[in-house]
Amino acid sequence: MRVVLAEDLFLLREGLIRTLQEHGCDVVAAVDNGPSLLRALLDEKPDVAVVDVRLPPTFTDEGLQASLEARRRRPGLPILVLSQYVEQLYANELLAGGDGAIGYLLKDRVTNTDQFVDAVRRVAAGGTVMDPQVIMKLLSRSDARGMIGGLTPRERDVLELMAEGRSNAAIASGLHISESAVAKHIASIFAKLRIAPSTDDNRRVLAVLAYLKR
Repeated sequence: MRVVLAEDLFLLREGLIRTLQEHGCDVVAAVDNGPSLLRALLDEKPDVAVVDVRLPPTFTDEGLQASLEARRRRPGLPILVLSQYVEQLYANELLAGGDGAIGYLLKDRVTNTDQFVDAVRRVAAGGTVMDPQVIMKLLSRSDARGMIGGLTPRERDVLELMAEGRSNAAIASGLHISESAVAKHIASIFAKLRIAPSTDDNRRVLAVLAYLKR
């Protein structure tokens, strides 16, 4: 798997390179600023990009904007964004296209090697990965407006795991319930949110997130 990495902190960048290489990834470019990132994404045509949101020269959202511009030029380019904080605007911008192959993790997650590498692989495969804290913020905002008030606590648990891109089997394992119970909860969630059910995991995640961020 060919990876482009964008991170301005030298030690973190080197650590991420080493982690990715140890898990069989080929880091074809490692850059520390927005313009270099855009060039690398277009020239190298990676299988996935791992991108810090805030890069030089202004340390605002250069990484995100370079990634979005690259996806406009190369639709479907898999992008996993790393951020120091939960920024709902960033999540909204990433999800706006509805094409999948998108991820948003807090930087704290990279210390959990298995979780980080799993997220990279799922995004590269076309999935959608959202940090649990981002999901909680989306859920809180939506609930405040009465959009998911009808969900039971268990349905909320299932919804959060769905939004992280988990399969029914993974949700069942995480919540210690049967897969048939998960399927029933998902059917109930879709019914209450008036979202047409789908067997496509990526579509269902995007549909739920699109509903929650409205």
